[in-house]
Amino acid sequence: MEILGQTPVQTILFIVIYTITGVVPLMAALYLLLRRGNAFAPDTMPPVRLRRWAAAFFAISALGHVWWLLFCVLSSDIHSADDMFRSMGYVVAVMLDWVTLLPTAAGTLLAMLQNRRRPIWPVFVAMIPIVATGGVLMVSPNARLMQIAVAYIVLLYVLFTVYVTFAVRQYGRWLRDNYADLEHKEVWFTHVVSLVFMLLLIFYALVDTNTSLLYLLHFIELVLFGLLLWRVETLPTLDENSLTPDPSRGGEGSEYSQGGDSAAELSTPLPTAGGVGGGAFDLNQIDRLLAANCVDAQLYLRPNLTLQQLAQAVGTNRSYLSQYFSRQGITYYIYINNLRVNHFISRYEEATAAGQSVVAQELAYESGFRSYSTFSRAFTERMGKSVTAWMGQSTE
Repeated sequence: MEILGQTPVQTILFIVIYTITGVVPLMAALYLLLRRGNAFAPDTMPPVRLRRWAAAFFAISALGHVWWLLFCVLSSDIHSADDMFRSMGYVVAVMLDWVTLLPTAAGTLLAMLQNRRRPIWPVFVAMIPIVATGGVLMVSPNARLMQIAVAYIVLLYVLFTVYVTFAVRQYGRWLRDNYADLEHKEVWFTHVVSLVFMLLLIFYALVDTNTSLLYLLHFIELVLFGLLLWRVETLPTLDENSLTPDPSRGGEGSEYSQGGDSAAELSTPLPTAGGVGGGAFDLNQIDRLLAANCVDAQLYLRPNLTLQQLAQAVGTNRSYLSQYFSRQGITYYIYINNLRVNHFISRYEEATAAGQSVVAQELAYESGFRSYSTFSRAFTERMGKSVTAWMGQSTE
């Protein structure tokens, strides 16, 4: 094989890189499985389901380095790519990669989307032809059949990527309908990880024994491991009351038993609309109830306020409240953050009129925003200009 024919320095360098890309996912898997706390974001409690799927993916990645190492050690008599493709060990290693990495990667990506549980079993069903093809190749090695199998895997992942794209769009709409603070709930990251998976798959299909591509493949692996671990540990578990169970399941699992808001916040009772129960009533009443129980009571200043909690305070349910916002042509995200921006503007004007100095970041937090980036985005959407530009014009 080409790797075994390199100079001693090149061989040592490759062994070092190979070892690193095998040890890193193993450490990540052990960390996710054994550590209860969060070393990356101590105040964030990631979804248990996502942690488990990511740990499975990391563990399989580490094991993949083991069986490929065994293949290299046991295949020292292989001197060409043609010999490698005809090797039973090569077929076994490739098939093990495909039937383990793709399902765990799919499970990890879908677990990032918390609006509902999406089944993984179709991915396992799609692996049946690969398993059957692997059995045929072990009995009768055939380079053309291997190429067909590679094309099938690439097509399968392209279709999955398209599915993830639509699922992420649905998730993004759901977030804006239920949460005012989107910090660390970004949907774009799922696209990034999905595309990196795709890039890895393409390189995997092309790599063969090309040394330069092998180095690039392992570098992309390290980037993926770092991005994925960061995503898992910074993605907060969302309120279980806002989750929509998948119709194919009997209910929601224990993985979603921990809410996204802190215990201190949830222990604080929310105000409720006096005399109004959770039953059906005219949507026109919601405008009056929101004015009394959200605007006048300044409930919007509460960080991490969700649609579910606002509905509880108003005395209705999420469906009616969602219908109300939909009739206004806005989302919950826009409604709450507009109130917060208005509060920021009012407080800023009061402070400047009194000759007081104002720190925009502190005032943003005072106005109910959990992060300045969320505030900056909401302010620009509300006012049509950045907060810096607006503050500059207001002092002229």
